[in-house]
Amino acid sequence: VQLQASGGGLVQSGGSLRLSCAASGFAFYNYDIAWFRQAPGQEREEVSCITSRDGSTHYADSVKGRFTISRDNGKNTVYLQMDSLKIEDTAVYYCATDFESGCGSRWYRFDYWGQGTQVTVSS
Repeated sequence: VQLQASGGGLVQSGGSLRLSCAASGFAFYNYDIAWFRQAPGQEREEVSCITSRDGSTHYADSVKGRFTISRDNGKNTVYLQMDSLKIEDTAVYYCATDFESGCGSRWYRFDYWGQGTQVTVSS
């Protein structure tokens, strides 16, 4: 199982970024995929998640209306479109999956993680 996260970078407040999570080594279409983030000194938190069953989406309250998650099962890729970025969105962003746990599970329930991509939002 491999997850490759990319797309992070430095952006000004109010700007946009699109993160990608490319998956390989497993039946991607069968599993929920989540995006987590972790800022220095803070616990890893789920930002968004998309289910395998019907593609329903979940968002943390802090990003609702600004972030959009989507998946392309043909490309084994999940995207996180981040708009109206705020300084408090600064963190390392990780994509994750698990063969038993799904959307809404705490981060320690996920067994497979991408390497993380840094998102820095400046004023």
